[in-house]
Amino acid sequence: MIQLMLLFSLCCTSPNREGSIREYKITENDTLSYTLKLALDERGQPQYFFRNIFTPVCYTNECKPVYINFYWDLLGNYERYDLPEGKVLTKVDHDEFKEEDYQKLQDILAQNSSIFADLKMEDLIAKGTDNLTDSVDAKAGATLKTIKNQVIDGAVYTCYTLWHIAYGKAVPEMQKIIETYSSDALLHRFLESKNHHYQYWAMAKVMDDSGAVKKPFEKDIETIIAGKNGFIAKYALQHVGSDFLKTEQRQKWLWETYQKTGYAMQIAILKKLVKGTTKISNTLASSLQSSLPNANEEQTLLIQKILQKP
Repeated sequence: MIQLMLLFSLCCTSPNREGSIREYKITENDTLSYTLKLALDERGQPQYFFRNIFTPVCYTNECKPVYINFYWDLLGNYERYDLPEGKVLTKVDHDEFKEEDYQKLQDILAQNSSIFADLKMEDLIAKGTDNLTDSVDAKAGATLKTIKNQVIDGAVYTCYTLWHIAYGKAVPEMQKIIETYSSDALLHRFLESKNHHYQYWAMAKVMDDSGAVKKPFEKDIETIIAGKNGFIAKYALQHVGSDFLKTEQRQKWLWETYQKTGYAMQIAILKKLVKGTTKISNTLASSLQSSLPNANEEQTLLIQKILQKP
């Protein structure tokens, strides 16, 4: 397996009101190296990664240059692309992309699971068609039927090449780079983010294997559990330890959250209390008891189990 070399160099743009850029040289092998850039805000806090890409895309008998800019979040998740001023993408026969082609390319690149992951370049065109002319119709017809609906006609190799850049060897390097910026401030920011990738990453940093939450981040975890994203809320609730819910004040907050949240999260809260070792307060017991007349069968069964616990 090719080993990546990561070389650090501070960026060539000077700080301004919009921040600055830090550059990292990524060397994949003896012949391939490129610059990965990290955008920083005016306080020097990381914002996103990007790369100004020039790559040749080679068909059977010609190579064409592709100029494109890629953007990733701070954990290396592909977000979007744009084109340098004056540049366009073209298909075989040099036909320019249409608006729908650009949108389809974004859709293709947004899929982190793709058939491209298991294919080699030579797998893209049906065997025995290597000597076809560069006509769009001929190439489209030669494209393997298994991938035809997942590519842009006349730009099969472009789709393949760009997808592998979006999800390629630079991604784990981005994850290594952001580790060097890890701090309480970054963890708070990630936990407060609407980017669930950031939230999962930060929760793994602020919770230990037993579900104990580091003190400075308890309010952040409360906010996630009480938040609108049901998936991340349920995940956080299921992973906090019983001690997180042991105080009367925290149980009061949990009950308030229960009353405001949706049904699926209500069930998750009740199951947490059933399975956990948390001793519930008299106040919470009273609230649960008073909710029984309006509870359905599933809620009633769980509440009774909670109230019957020693």
